[in-house]
Amino acid sequence: MKTIFNFLILVFVSLATIAQDDLFFPIEQNTISDWNYVSDRVMGGVSTGGASLEKDGDVTFARLTGNVSTRNNGGFIQLRSKVSLFDKPKMFQSIHNAGRDGESLKGVRLRVRGNGEIYHVMIRTYFNWSPSDYYFHTFNAGADWRIVELPFSDFRRSNSKETTLDISQIRDFGIVAYGRDFKSDISIASLEFY
Repeated sequence: MKTIFNFLILVFVSLATIAQDDLFFPIEQNTISDWNYVSDRVMGGVSTGGASLEKDGDVTFARLTGNVSTRNNGGFIQLRSKVSLFDKPKMFQSIHNAGRDGESLKGVRLRVRGNGEIYHVMIRTYFNWSPSDYYFHTFNAGADWRIVELPFSDFRRSNSKETTLDISQIRDFGIVAYGRDFKSDISIASLEFY
């Protein structure tokens, strides 16, 4: 009886570990295709930049660099997850199919480093279709790798007083250099929903 009980505990712990691992997303060669570089040029802005996959020792990461300009009503460059209703990136499939109530997810952790500037995480749901409608949280990216923890309860909605972010409806996730004239240099090694 004790052996069966120990086995059941081991299975339960293994399943919990698998579920948590399913919500951890390293930036790697085989996952970079789930991400795109986007700038304000899609709406007539003049910001310049790009995103690249790089490696530093054993750490692989995406690096977003460029010059953000607010001229011509612009002001952003970003690394954004691909958006698709029918071919969702694994990240969103895992969130939506993790067998958890979306409300139980508390936030997102990023492993980042940068040039000391303030950056944004911008999230859109299936109910945010306007480019100016999103949920956001800011963070500082310093020179050394660190984990930034962003609770979903602290995300704010850009064009509304509504602050409830329905995690089960996430369709798009972006790391964004935004809102003022500055030089962007931020690296993202992983993100994890917790």
